[in-house]
Amino acid sequence: MKIEKNYNLTKLNTFGIKATAKFFTEINSEEELREVFNLPEFKNNQKLFLGGGSNVLFTKDFDGIVVLNKLKGIEIIEENEKNVLIRSMSGVVWHDLVLFTVEKGLWGIENLSFIPGSVGAAPMQNIGAYGAELKDVLVSVESYEIKTGNKRIFNAEECELGYRDSIFKNGLKGEYFISAIVLALSKVEKKNIEYRVLQEHLEKNKIEVKNSKDISEAVMSIRKSKLPDPNVIGNAGSFFKNVFLSKEKDKEKIKELVFNYPHISYFDEGDFIKIPAAWLIEECGWKGKKVNQAGVHDKQALVLVNHGGATGEEIKALSEEVITSVFEKFGLKLTPEVNLI
Repeated sequence: MKIEKNYNLTKLNTFGIKATAKFFTEINSEEELREVFNLPEFKNNQKLFLGGGSNVLFTKDFDGIVVLNKLKGIEIIEENEKNVLIRSMSGVVWHDLVLFTVEKGLWGIENLSFIPGSVGAAPMQNIGAYGAELKDVLVSVESYEIKTGNKRIFNAEECELGYRDSIFKNGLKGEYFISAIVLALSKVEKKNIEYRVLQEHLEKNKIEVKNSKDISEAVMSIRKSKLPDPNVIGNAGSFFKNVFLSKEKDKEKIKELVFNYPHISYFDEGDFIKIPAAWLIEECGWKGKKVNQAGVHDKQALVLVNHGGATGEEIKALSEEVITSVFEKFGLKLTPEVNLI
């Protein structure tokens, strides 16, 4: 196994941030993963596993070992007349997995089309979009304990999936490497088109949904119209989480916001009210604003961008300014969705 020193990570993060890793290697199989666990460079240094690099912001060089996950493979492991269990290795590009399923006419993750990143990041973030989340279809997560190299399978409940959250980001952060996931998908139509933006797109374009691929293509079209391509301008997609307020605990705050801002954008999410972070940021005048080479995207205020040559520290500083201004105006605290390294 090849270990490289002072490795340039610029092309391995979608922000395009210049950073180097003290040590670097890549894994193409679970056998190679087990080899990595025994390397002195791995045992004696900080560790970072990278997939698509779409949910990370390097604010400095990484003084440790970066392991690039290239575990590939998708397979059907069980099926009957109505349902299918799909196992995907964690190094697979997430959207490639979606395409695999919709081409087979399966239902369950078509609303999650075109989300950047790898399969391994999906359960960590509990990725979600257009009225669907990974937790709706996740069966289990295969992983290796980094300290011991022992394999462990987490069932969906044990993953403690929440809004852009999981046990892998909290209680067990940095303790496990995700090697594969298993999803339960349906051969029977399970159309999910209630999300307002998706519904409006289908109606406007007179699209009759006949299969999961129709939804996938609609979601791709929406995302492409709103979100910048990392190959054109550096970004990590949504930088901030949306804000959720409890109807019970935050009743007075909700009343205050609606009274002071009658035009406020919000969504009823059962016991919670969801306020889009993009709306809050735009209301504070940040949309399209540029600070040095870091900026807020001019079409989607939820996205921070690297206009070329920005450092991770500059993008982090911009994010902190955005967080401060939103808090000062609305009394609401934005939380980064992106991992700051």
